[in-house]
Parts: sequence; C-alpha cells; structure tokens
Amino acid sequence: MEEFYRIRRLPPYVFEQINRAKAAARNAGADIIDLGMGNPDLPTPRHVIEKLKETLGKPKTDRYSASRGITGLRKAQAGYYARRFGVKLNPDTQIVATLGSKEGFANVAQAITAPGDVVLCPNPSYPIHAFGFLMAGGVIRSVPSSPTPDFFAACERAIIHSIPKPIGLIVCYPSNPTAQVASLDFYKDLVAFAKKHEIFILSDLAYSEVYFDDNPPPSVLQVPGAFDVTVEFTSMSKTFSMAGWRIGFAVGNERIIAALARVKSYLDYGAFTPVQVAATAALNGPDTCIREMREIYRKRRDILVESFGRAGWVIPPPQASMFAWAPLPERFRDLGSMQFSTLMVEKSGVVVSPGVGFGEHGEGYVRIAMVENEQRIRQAARGVRHFLESGIETLHNVVPLANRR
Repeated sequence: MEEFYRIRRLPPYVFEQINRAKAAARNAGADIIDLGMGNPDLPTPRHVIEKLKETLGKPKTDRYSASRGITGLRKAQAGYYARRFGVKLNPDTQIVATLGSKEGFANVAQAITAPGDVVLCPNPSYPIHAFGFLMAGGVIRSVPSSPTPDFFAACERAIIHSIPKPIGLIVCYPSNPTAQVASLDFYKDLVAFAKKHEIFILSDLAYSEVYFDDNPPPSVLQVPGAFDVTVEFTSMSKTFSMAGWRIGFAVGNERIIAALARVKSYLDYGAFTPVQVAATAALNGPDTCIREMREIYRKRRDILVESFGRAGWVIPPPQASMFAWAPLPERFRDLGSMQFSTLMVEKSGVVVSPGVGFGEHGEGYVRIAMVENEQRIRQAARGVRHFLESGIETLHNVVPLANRR
C-alpha cells in the first residue's frame, strides 16, 4: 500500500541506526554514555518546581488553557526580551507561546507555506527547520550554515535559481548542530538582505543563554526594522532545563504571529496552565540559575575538549550551545559519520549523533551533546581512547564511505 502523502515527503530517519545499536548494546548489559540527543540532564530550578506545585490541582487551572499562552506568560517573555536584548515586544500582538520551538517551527510552516513554496534552510541544521516545511508541502533549498560573507553569496545564488522565489530564510545561532554564533553585524546584513529580496527571516534562538565568553549571542530583532520581516523562536528547554515541559515562544512580525496564532487555535489549547504559570515564574525570577547552568556547561565543554584531546580526538571548543561539532578522527574519515557513530556505540559505549543526520553537508562530523556530568565525560573519553587505539584495521565488516553503493 502506498505511503500517505506527507509521510512520503519525509526522508528515512537517519538516527534510527544509532538507536538500534544503542538498544542492542544496552540489552547486552553495556554501560552506555549517551552524548547523542540534546536532552538536558540538569534539574529544573527549585522555585519553578514550587510554583508548579502551588498551581496544581485547582479547578481553575485544570481547565483548558490559552492557545496563545496565558497573559502573564506572554508579558514575562516581553520582559525577558526587554532586559536581555533591549527589544520591546507587544505581548498581545507580537508574542505567541508554543509547545517548544520545535512545534513553533512546524506550525509556522503550516501557517505561511503554500504547496511548492521555496524556503532557504541552512545545511547542516536542526531537522525540524527543513522537515516542518517539507511536511507543509514546501520545497527546501540548502544554504551554508556559517554566518560568513559566503552565506549571502550562496543565498543570492539560491534566490536567482529558485522558481518560485523563496518566501523565507531560516537561521539558527548559536547553531544546532555546529555551535557557531552570529554577530549583530551579521544580523544587520541579514535584515537588509531579507528586505531587498522581500523574504521573511525565521530565526531559531533556542541556545541564547548557553554561551561561554563575555559576548552574549544577540537577537536579530535588535536590528532596526527587523520586525518588518522577522519571527524569532526561543525555548525554555535549555535555559531553565525544562525540555520535557514543552514551553517556547515565537515573537516578532505581527502578520506571521497572527497567522501562527490562528493555526494553533485550531490545533491546541496551549500547554497545561500550571506549566505556563511555572514558566512565567522562571522568566520573572532570578537569573542565578541561568548563570549556574552556563558555568556547568562551560566546565563540561572544557573537560570534553581536554579529555577527548588526550584520547587522540581533537575537538574544536564551541563558543556556545550544549554541543561540540567534531570532525571525524583522521583515520576514520573514510567511514562516514553514520558508520563511525554506530561503531562508537558498539566499541566504546559512547553515543554521538552522526553529522549526516543534520543534512548532507554535515557529513564528516559528529555532534556531541554535553548532557552527562564531568565524571561520565571523562569515562566516555577513556572509551573513545580504547576505540581509537584499536585501529580501523581491527574493525570487521567496515565498508568505507567511498566504496558504498
């Protein structure tokens, strides 16, 4: 029987092979250190948990909630943008609460995409950036993910050779998976580019608070005139270790926000009200927990780079995000990222994400998530050392990437 239309538009799930290897190793009793999924292991701040408990179990908060997000939550997000970026937002017309930034991207794609519409998407990139638009019937044209002058030259070529003309351009900085950070000057050029070509900017800022130097990542909405063409997505998942709570935001251009709110009004009643109240407390509360989170990830980053380096795998230290974007060790580059990652699970007990899972231009890299404590990262490095020292010649049934058909 033929697949359903939207399912046919989705490529095979490339992480499934790694998941199978991970399950097989665990079933065999192996101690697996999972640095694959960006699933925060830090506790949600105590004052957020207490606010949730305080709000639970009341008839008023057990009822349907608000699809756009309760008023207090939208006002709290406006307050965050004012403090952090100096950006003024109207909570009623420029903010929608989403069930995480992933749902926000998927539903904005439904809201603004007609069948055959072209969207420019970085490659490599977080999968929902492309798949949300593919499921909505759109067409993806890949552009580089690095925030360099080459980015604009590639986008210019893509626009010239796209029929119909693209409707939007996706950016994600700090980047998932590459951890690269964009400057405010880059965003100024980006807004000018979008206005010149009359396309929208869809910015993913989920990792805005996970950075390791004295330069906090900016928002594209800091650029004068950005509201004319931009919607930006943020998430509570990493900033407050609230990944499972599924709270995020879309903010910016009123026309797109209204379209997203309209679509969501047909699809959901918003997150559970106590979750929204607790998220409000997080945004309005002290930022001590954010600074502590940032320091924990910084220490993990330093230990990852140092211990894996001593194990024989040089990993460029990321400036931001909870990920390292690591080139395959030289002796293993012919394997490709998928086979390398599978062997990593089998031979070292360490899970990483193959770069090809984030797009064809992610080949040759793996993404390493800093979601285990310092001791476990050092343990992972010992497994990596054993794997690398074993030599590729000892790995049976390995087919180099260049020889595959």
